[in-house]
Amino acid sequence: MHTAPRPSTHGDLSFRDATEADVDELVALIESAYRGDDSRAGWTTEADILEGQRTDPEGVAAVITSPDSKLLAVRRAGRIVACCQLEHRGEHAYFGMFAVSPALQGAGLGKVIMAEAERTAHEAWGVREMHMTVISVREELIAWYVRRGYRRTGEMSPFPYGDERFGVPQRDDLQFELLVKEIGLRAEEVG
Repeated sequence: MHTAPRPSTHGDLSFRDATEADVDELVALIESAYRGDDSRAGWTTEADILEGQRTDPEGVAAVITSPDSKLLAVRRAGRIVACCQLEHRGEHAYFGMFAVSPALQGAGLGKVIMAEAERTAHEAWGVREMHMTVISVREELIAWYVRRGYRRTGEMSPFPYGDERFGVPQRDDLQFELLVKEIGLRAEEVG
């Protein structure tokens, strides 16, 4: 199921489900947001803790073609400027592969995209929670998610050391922390 482009509160953005034709553009975006010197233009870089790739065409294509997931592509002026993965996991949705072009970071796009991702997951699957994992040493990034309503759980999972599909760690203390947010609540439920 592919969603039609929707207008956003950022006016010039459109959201749609990515297709296999978008894979190369998506991989380039994700790599630019997290790895190498280009990523240093934005604040989400992992270049100081991980080298190598962040993802690959096969990984992105797998998300796009999986029946339980979608990759939202965010376009501006005809090109993909951001993306995020949504995966239906029973009672909750998983949020991942979130990338915003480094040149556009810090302008409020992330908030708009997260709100659209939460709305999309709730509408598509009826889930009431969004889960994500973040490398635990990324305190600034975790704080940003906490300001968006995610709560730290303290639940950790290991980093896949030795699997270079996820990068080459530059430190030996990497692990993922689970963050959780209730989504799709009506105003009276929020309080």
